[in-house]
Amino acid sequence: MACVLLFSRLLPFSHRLRGTSICLLSLFLSYLCYCALFPDGAVVQKSGNPPPGCQRADGAKRRLQKSLPCRSLSDAMFVDASQLKTDQRRASIPHIARNNTPIPPMINLKFGNKKLPNAIIVGVKKGGTRAVLEFIRIHPDVRAAGTETHFFDRNYDRGLEWYRGLMPRTLESQITMEKTPSYFVTKETPRRISTMSQDTKLIVVVRDPVTRAISDYTQTLSKTPDLPSFQELAFRNQSLGLVDMSWNAIRIGLYALHLENWLRYFPLAQIHFVSGERLITDPAGELARIQDFLGLKRIVTDKHFYFNRTKGFPCLKKPESSGSPRCLGKSKGRTHVQIDREAIEQLRDFYRPYNVKFYEMVGHDFKWE
Repeated sequence: MACVLLFSRLLPFSHRLRGTSICLLSLFLSYLCYCALFPDGAVVQKSGNPPPGCQRADGAKRRLQKSLPCRSLSDAMFVDASQLKTDQRRASIPHIARNNTPIPPMINLKFGNKKLPNAIIVGVKKGGTRAVLEFIRIHPDVRAAGTETHFFDRNYDRGLEWYRGLMPRTLESQITMEKTPSYFVTKETPRRISTMSQDTKLIVVVRDPVTRAISDYTQTLSKTPDLPSFQELAFRNQSLGLVDMSWNAIRIGLYALHLENWLRYFPLAQIHFVSGERLITDPAGELARIQDFLGLKRIVTDKHFYFNRTKGFPCLKKPESSGSPRCLGKSKGRTHVQIDREAIEQLRDFYRPYNVKFYEMVGHDFKWE
C-alpha cells in the first residue's frame, strides 16, 4: 500500500521529467518498495514450514546438528573462507555422522571375535610344525596364534578365557588355529582338549624318529654348548644297544605309544598326520591334504613355494606387497651334528617295532628306514 500511495503522489509530476529521469525515478521507487517489504533481507518462507528448521535446496527436510547453526540464504553467500575450510574438515572426519551418532575410529573396530581354536597342531617337536603353521596361515580362511601358547601342558590352570584371549580375531567363516608341539607327548593334553571341544581337529607332523632326535639334540646343543655327547644321552649302554627311553629326545619319537593316549579321547579320523619328509620335498602336496582335512578350499598350491637350496627346505614366495620371500628363521635348517653310523643303526633297530606299530595304527607307511 505504501508503494501505491507513493506512486500516485509522484505521478502528476512525471510529465515534467525527461525519459532518463523517469527511469532513475522508477528504479529509486522500486528500491524503496523492496526495502519496505524486506527490511532484514530475509527470504519469505512458506507458511507450512517451521522457522527453526533448515531445508536442503531440493526441498527434502533434514535437521542439521545442533552444534551447527542454520544460516539464512544471504549469510550463506558470504561465508568466511577460513570458516568454510573448518566446516569441510569437520565434514571429512569419519566419527561425525549426520544424525549426531558417533562412529568409532577404524583402528578400534573389532573384526570378528576371539574364538577357541577349531584346529590345533599338537606335535611333534622338530617335525616341521612351524613350517606347517606358516604355510597354512597364508590361506585367507585361517587365522593362527603366532606363538606357542602351551596352554594344555603348562598354563591350564589359567582357564579357557585366558586361552581364548591369546587367539586372533576371526570371522565366522574362518578357522582359528594354534600350535604347541609338546602337546603330543603330554599325557594330560588329550583329555583337556576333549573337555574343551570333542570336535577339535588335530594335526601331528611326524618325522623319522632318529633324524628327529638328532635335530632335537642339535638345537639343544646350540643353546647349551657344554651338553654331553649325543651317544652319552641316547644310550644307557651303547655296547649292549640299550637305549635310554627317559631322554626326552628319544621318548618323543615313540609315536605309537603317544598316539594310544590320544585315541582314548579322539577318533583317528579327527587326527591328520603330516609327513615331515614330504613337507620338504612336496610342500604343496602336503598342504593340499591339510586343507582337505580342515574342510578348506585348496588355495595354497605349488605357486606359493620355492626351494631354498641354502637352507635346504621350501620357502614361501614373496607376496606382492613384500620385497622379499618368507623363509623360516635361522633356528630352522641347522646343520646336524655328526653321529657315528653304528649309533644311528642301533637307534633304527630300537625304533623299528614302534614305527611298524605306528604305521598300522594310522594306516600309512612313512618308510623310515
